[in-house]
Amino acid sequence: MATSNRTVLVAGATGLVGREILQRLLADDSVVAVHALGRRAPALQHAKLHGQVVDFSALPALPPCDEVYLALGTTIKVAGSQAAFRAVDFDANVNVARAALAGGAKRLGLVSAMGADARSSIFYNRVKGETEDTIAAMGYQGFVAARPSFLVGDRTLLGQPVRSGEGLALRISTLLRPLIPANYRSVNASAVAQALLASVPAASGKRVLFSGAMHSFTG
Repeated sequence: MATSNRTVLVAGATGLVGREILQRLLADDSVVAVHALGRRAPALQHAKLHGQVVDFSALPALPPCDEVYLALGTTIKVAGSQAAFRAVDFDANVNVARAALAGGAKRLGLVSAMGADARSSIFYNRVKGETEDTIAAMGYQGFVAARPSFLVGDRTLLGQPVRSGEGLALRISTLLRPLIPANYRSVNASAVAQALLASVPAASGKRVLFSGAMHSFTG
C-alpha cells in the first residue's frame, strides 16, 4: 500500500504531463517534499517544492526519495537530430532513473508512448521501448510505463510550440473517435498524470498503462 510522508522526484515537470504530475503531487497531503529536476529553476513556488537545476548528462547525487516520475521527452524536429532526440528520451530518463535508484527510490513512473518497442523498425518507437526495457532491468520494486497516444493539452501555456501534425491528428481523432480503437484515441495529459499517480505508489514489478485504460482517469 502507498504510504504517507512521501518524498518524490520529478523530471520533466515543465511538459504537458509533467506539469500535471507536479501540481497533483503538491496538492497531495501524503507528499511532504517534491524535488523537481530541470535545466532551469521552476517558475512555480511552493513550500513542498525544491527545484534543482541539473545537466542530465552529468547528474550529481540526487536527494533520497520514495518514488520517481519521468516525463522528459522531445521530438526529432525540436531536438534537431536522432542523436539529440535520443539524448533526451533515452539518456536523460535513464540517467535520472539510475541516480534516483542509487539514492534509495523504490518505485518509478515513466511517460512513454503507444507503440514503444525496442525491436521496432520505427526510430521513435524503438527508443521509447529501449528506455522502458533499460529502466525495467534496473531493479525497481515497482515500475509503471504509461503509453499515451496523442496528448491533449495546451502547449502554449508552457511556452512550447505546437508539434507538427499534432493539431490535425487531434481533430481527426475527435471526428472519428467512435471508429478509433481506444488505445489510439487522443488522451488528456491530466488523465495520463492521474493514472501514473494512482498506480506508482503501490506498484510491484513492471506494469504498462495503455492509452485506452487511461481515459477513465479524469481527476
